[in-house]
Amino acid sequence: MDWKPRGVILDLFGDYLRYAGGEVRLADLTELLALFDVEAATVRVNLSRLRKEGWFTTRRVGRETVYSLTPHMLEILDEGRERIFRRRDETWEGRWTMAIYQVPESERAFREQLRKQLAWHGFGQLSPSTWLSPHNLISEVRGIAIDNPRARVDALWCGTGDPDEDRELAARCWDLEALGRDYQSFIQTYAGLDDEPANSAKDGRTALLQRMRIIGDYRRFLFRDPYLPKELQPEGWPSSAAYSLFGAVHRQLGPSATAFVSDVIGQPIGQGREVAV
Repeated sequence: MDWKPRGVILDLFGDYLRYAGGEVRLADLTELLALFDVEAATVRVNLSRLRKEGWFTTRRVGRETVYSLTPHMLEILDEGRERIFRRRDETWEGRWTMAIYQVPESERAFREQLRKQLAWHGFGQLSPSTWLSPHNLISEVRGIAIDNPRARVDALWCGTGDPDEDRELAARCWDLEALGRDYQSFIQTYAGLDDEPANSAKDGRTALLQRMRIIGDYRRFLFRDPYLPKELQPEGWPSSAAYSLFGAVHRQLGPSATAFVSDVIGQPIGQGREVAV
């Protein structure tokens, strides 16, 4: 796997370091990233960029630099973890949240940022300025409107009254065929890791690498999967099976991986949220 330093840093904080006070010494983080073939100079460059973006504050403890998560970025990690480990299993009411926005043509970068926010919440694009979600996300759209005063953002809670038309809308808003193939590939890649006795016996280094790999691969689905209600899912839809597999492997590898990171940083690490399997 081609490890991206920025992603590894944020995953280490999201899964481990945030539960150890949300801070880490530069030397310890450098040691951890060396496992992912990230050189010390690259670690410093990426941490410097993340600090400028508001992810971290720094302080000196003797000769050592300590990186601490800012409260705002801790909230973002919490939101991201909630997205990874929470599934919507509510009964579908046959209604969609429709987000319609108007942004001046001159504000291209602003419009792209607005689209990213909608995608993060699981909306799919029906037309250039109209996005849909099969979940009740009216409050989220209103929050986006408040955060983006230069745009006109409207939220509608609406339905077609026709199940076939609803399934057609889902197919238009998301590339379900490609998403389904990628979920099947994920399942084939990681099915062999779903072995609790074997995972419990693994050394911490191996457990950490495998756990980081599966969470990195699974996280790519967050911007793509609308978590369709069963009424809208194609036949044999593999999303739930992939989610259950991810949760099982992530949980099984957790104790060994966490103990390894704890040994490196020299302090205990609390338990984060897991998938219930």
